[in-house]
Amino acid sequence: MKRSGFGPRKTPMSRGSWKSSPSAATLKQRSTMKRRVKKPTVAEGSKYLAACRNEPCFLNVKCPWTDWADPTVVDCHSNQAIHGKAGARKADHKFTVPGCAACHEWLDRSGAPWEQKCAVFDGALARWVPRRARKMGITEEAECSQ
Repeated sequence: MKRSGFGPRKTPMSRGSWKSSPSAATLKQRSTMKRRVKKPTVAEGSKYLAACRNEPCFLNVKCPWTDWADPTVVDCHSNQAIHGKAGARKADHKFTVPGCAACHEWLDRSGAPWEQKCAVFDGALARWVPRRARKMGITEEAECSQ
């Protein structure tokens, strides 16, 4: 019983050459041609974080507005994807506002509606950006181009 339509080979199979496979140099060139995303340096991010020090809380959800520096104030990063937040990655440092511990807890862990959290953060960011620009000595046009 004949199972395949192929009969015995009349010529032996030819051996392939090594030239047909990519060399190590070609693979190295391909890997160096990849574009890397520029990560912000520690110095670039720390100037935005340092601007939040000795400031009052700008979120004002769980605390009343005061113009004195609360000792629990830290930089609160945005939780919105439009500001660069994704998975375990924090938002960019320029999307931070000073917030006290209670308001920061509300922003990150409370069961408040998402729309309310976004509205509170966007309002705080709108109030904070001009003050931060004056504190850091940069103009708003330069900040928008970054």
